Amino acid sequence: MPAPLPIHEEDQGRSSPALGDIAGLADEAALAQALRLAFPHLDTSTLRGETPAAAARSPSVAVVIPCFNEAETIATVVADFRAALPQARIVVFDNRSTDNTADVARQAGAEVMFEPRPGKGNVVRRMFADVDADVYLMVDGDGTYDAGFAPALIAKIVDQRIDMAVGARANIMSQAHRSGHATGNRLFNFLYRSLFGADYGDIFSGYRAFSRRFVKSFPALSSGFEIETELAVHASQLKLPCAEIDTPYGARPEGSASKLRSVRDGLKILRTFGYLLKETRPAFFYGLLAGALALLAIVLAVPLAETWLETGLVPRLPTAILCTGLMLLSGLMMTCGLILDSLARSRVEQKRILYLAVSGLSGRRRSVRF
Repeated sequence: MPAPLPIHEEDQGRSSPALGDIAGLADEAALAQALRLAFPHLDTSTLRGETPAAAARSPSVAVVIPCFNEAETIATVVADFRAALPQARIVVFDNRSTDNTADVARQAGAEVMFEPRPGKGNVVRRMFADVDADVYLMVDGDGTYDAGFAPALIAKIVDQRIDMAVGARANIMSQAHRSGHATGNRLFNFLYRSLFGADYGDIFSGYRAFSRRFVKSFPALSSGFEIETELAVHASQLKLPCAEIDTPYGARPEGSASKLRSVRDGLKILRTFGYLLKETRPAFFYGLLAGALALLAIVLAVPLAETWLETGLVPRLPTAILCTGLMLLSGLMMTCGLILDSLARSRVEQKRILYLAVSGLSGRRRSVRF
């Protein structure tokens, strides 16, 4: 039997590498790179050789800023949020600006992306699709929101495991630039609470933090300023955990003009309310129409019934036919509402499943420090 090979003192306590380990390092690195390219959201920290403590690092944060002709304010906004969130990725989305918004944002140190289709809803859709992060902070580029509250909004998402934190504008009545905007904001908030539930005090705030689950499961069908309404309804429909933080709302700096048009945007928001009500609560929506048609039919039929009881005759035959048609339409509306309500519930179940399919923060630390 051959004698065992001698072991030198310097080799004692040192484990010999397994056969093929050295040759496998290149293949392992190539595999990690291939996985990162094919699956951008896959965590390949173990393939990169990171320790569990490094893999459980703080969640990544992206500050996304929709802009249209905000050259006067965007540099200040980028600087303020860079100071408040030094580790965050700051991305400015230029929505067909005719001034030098993109150049100013780039000089201020932000990433700049472009969305050619006009409207804030189109920008939000592009932001949510193209930017990858664990926590998203969306803020308007007009300089009216306080960057000092950004860590508190993000902490709500991370520490309390909620999906949307809204920076409710505390002093909007005094800083809304036009009295009509403040009054309209109150009326629309009241209408929203009446139709969809009292989940929010300020549905039109442009200062919000989102979880990754919310962002990647949000359909974003709106094209303009009505996108905030869609964000609120999405959260209400899926019963997602949300919160509000009162934040100050400042006036626009001199030289910066508001892009809102009171009448046009107000009508768009009303139309969005109707559309979302039809899509999310069809039984209620069509029930209102059915009730209105039935009430009109009854009002028209009462005089006919009185005449018929007195004389046994129906002298106004066209009115009687109209009443019959209105009642038939009322029944048809109610039937449509009940059928569509079942479909709407099925859609909510599918959206909920898609929401749950998106990875959350379970693999990362549950607290974040700035």
